[in-house]
Amino acid sequence: MALLAFFLALWFLKGLLGAVTETQRASTRVVTTKYGSLRGVIVTLSNRHLQPVEKFLGVPYAGVPTGSLRFMPPVTPPHWKGVRPADHLSPVCPQKLPDISNETEALKRMPAGRLDYLKRLMPFLTNQSEDCLYLNIYAPANGKNFNFNY
Repeated sequence: MALLAFFLALWFLKGLLGAVTETQRASTRVVTTKYGSLRGVIVTLSNRHLQPVEKFLGVPYAGVPTGSLRFMPPVTPPHWKGVRPADHLSPVCPQKLPDISNETEALKRMPAGRLDYLKRLMPFLTNQSEDCLYLNIYAPANGKNFNFNY
């Protein structure tokens, strides 16, 4: 449900700002956490009102919750050596998604706006896994150095 709220907020913001396209390139900054180092990507947006953003995608905040850790409280993530690329989205947690393959039938169960929204959202929900305990961190690209205190 929280993921759905996030994407709804993102969709709303996109509507307010108009169509926004982006270009991205690897960041030159390496950020050090207590678990290892990360390199994100710099995203430049086409909207002149928005400044470049540095994205750190798929940053683990807990160990993989499978095997004996399944249904247990999260544990500390493993440390990694070298610089971990943080440049792609991780899997989302498993969810039961509504069937919208037959639009006529789907419109009997939901408003057209929800169906349109779900059609845009579905590509982001195809990669699902119990291994889904990751953060996506966004920071101003021209900001000062910062620490990830986690």
